[in-house]
Amino acid sequence: MTIDPVSPNTVLANALLRAEDVLTPRILATAPERIVLAVGTQINGAPHIGTSLVQSLAFALAGRLRDRFGIPTEVLFHALDNAPYELATDPASGHCYQRAYAQALGEKALTDLVGALYRPLFTALSRRLGIPYCVETYSRQQAGEHFRRTWLRLLPRLDAARWWLAPSTGTPHLRIPCPRPGCGWAEKHAERTSVHLTDRDSATVAAVCLHHGPYQADITPAAGGYLDLATLYRNLVKELALTSTPTGATLHVMVKGGDWIFGSLLVDEALQAVGLTRAQLPARLFCPQIVTHTGAKLSKSLIREGRAPLPDGAADWMLDTRQWPGSVTDYADQLLAVARTLLSDPRHFFRSYSAAEIGRLINAPAPRSIPAP
Repeated sequence: MTIDPVSPNTVLANALLRAEDVLTPRILATAPERIVLAVGTQINGAPHIGTSLVQSLAFALAGRLRDRFGIPTEVLFHALDNAPYELATDPASGHCYQRAYAQALGEKALTDLVGALYRPLFTALSRRLGIPYCVETYSRQQAGEHFRRTWLRLLPRLDAARWWLAPSTGTPHLRIPCPRPGCGWAEKHAERTSVHLTDRDSATVAAVCLHHGPYQADITPAAGGYLDLATLYRNLVKELALTSTPTGATLHVMVKGGDWIFGSLLVDEALQAVGLTRAQLPARLFCPQIVTHTGAKLSKSLIREGRAPLPDGAADWMLDTRQWPGSVTDYADQLLAVARTLLSDPRHFFRSYSAAEIGRLINAPAPRSIPAP
């Protein structure tokens, strides 16, 4: 019985010998001293199979790039702890408020959560392939001087990008959670949030708390409120920061699921609107997306809310990988076996897979051990 999928040809696949060849022009043009594959995930519960697949592909691609170009590679995991933890509606204004994981749980609990849900798989993948990795929470990233300085430098030019970041309203959402101890609530859509650049290196943000009314936060490169940016806005600042990093010898590659293709088009237009050229846009690699029988992305939230059924051929562990019937090392081996299959032909990589087909591939026999280089 064949294990490999039967994949149709596409324009992109027909132009490539290997999936990673899409990065060759950027690598040859920049001649980097190292390559960092950046992959991010919202920390809003246990990871599902789509998350694990993208993460394992990031490690597998890092290994292939290292072996082909002889350049040190590593994986950077962005743990997005600004995902909503709880929502509430202000009865007076009708505005929706949210409290993110970072504010609801605190730093230690978040570190423990990432350590429990993600580090075991990362460590297994890293050991199998000899690829180092590091983890950075969004809380730590937004508190960094380079990230905050990038945001401050962006503010005078934000008007040029705002319709790309928020095509329906023209107002990219910036949330500064209420700084009062034990609070941390912020208007989800930032209707009453305003930003004023006070000088080149500082800005004042005014907002309204669900419980404490109006408040202000002064933002500087070294201090100030928590910068909780809406998704496209956050990616704009993050990628501006990466492309302008002082260590210019590093090539950062954004590794994302296939559902990000359309959103990245807007981010790239926003990057160009604020002054980047096409050659300065970040390198991207979109991984296969896992879909249901309807063609929609496999969504654990819709299934758990009862708004969509678990697709035929899918198992419960696909929504919560902690339920995988085996060890983390076995899971890593199976994921890497699937990664090798998907990367064996560009036709297999640049496409989507039903949950049933991924289940078939991942449950195929895998080698018990993969020697590290």
